[in-house]
Amino acid sequence: MATDSSQDFAIQVSGLSKAYGRAQVLRGLCLKVPWGQTLTVLGQNGSGKTTLIKTLAMLTKPDAGEVRIGGLSTRHGGKRVRRVIGVVTHEPLLYDGLKGGENLRFFAKMFGLERIDERISSVAAQMGIAERLDIRAGALSHGMRRRFSIARALLHSPRVLIMDEPESGLDQEALGLLEAIISDKTNPERAILMTTHNMERGIALGDRVAILSGGRIAYDGAADADATRAAYLRHTAPRRSEAALR
Repeated sequence: MATDSSQDFAIQVSGLSKAYGRAQVLRGLCLKVPWGQTLTVLGQNGSGKTTLIKTLAMLTKPDAGEVRIGGLSTRHGGKRVRRVIGVVTHEPLLYDGLKGGENLRFFAKMFGLERIDERISSVAAQMGIAERLDIRAGALSHGMRRRFSIARALLHSPRVLIMDEPESGLDQEALGLLEAIISDKTNPERAILMTTHNMERGIALGDRVAILSGGRIAYDGAADADATRAAYLRHTAPRRSEAALR
């Protein structure tokens, strides 16, 4: 692995700010994710988790700050960054008029992959969708579309996975498949940043936990259950109390 400091981290975020109109969502946010690590980001609804994911995935532009993925700036190296990352958002990013397998083939060609049939078979097995490849994406259930969305993100064997509540809409079987993917530590040069609304699952799957509050990382520590629960209460309780007074 490269020893250059910009390459020591899979994800580096410095001074990230983003506003929608007068609503400041991210406020000078900073975080780092080393290679080989899974970072779980927790936060209340509206805390900026989805905005953070979309900014890292280059689906929205920040107002200020810098994002580097694998040492590459998202501002200047967009095409190269997209080959490094696999992204799961709330939107499945599938074409409803195409069959599930056709969707995967389209994205495989977009990434210029070789042995496309082999790659599709591999990710289909990982997410248990092999028997749904010939069904039009628009006719799939929400949970199955979610499975295809995750499979799409895995197609090009990305070194960095960026996932926004990837467990949302999955049944127990699919949750087990997803957890196996996240927990796989066979590749030390892979990293994952994921948000979740399920604190227990986030603690179980993460090596580190960060809590997003007030547009900044309010807590960043090892995925320890007691410490994380205490920090979450400490950093979100004031906001809950303020909301209750309105």
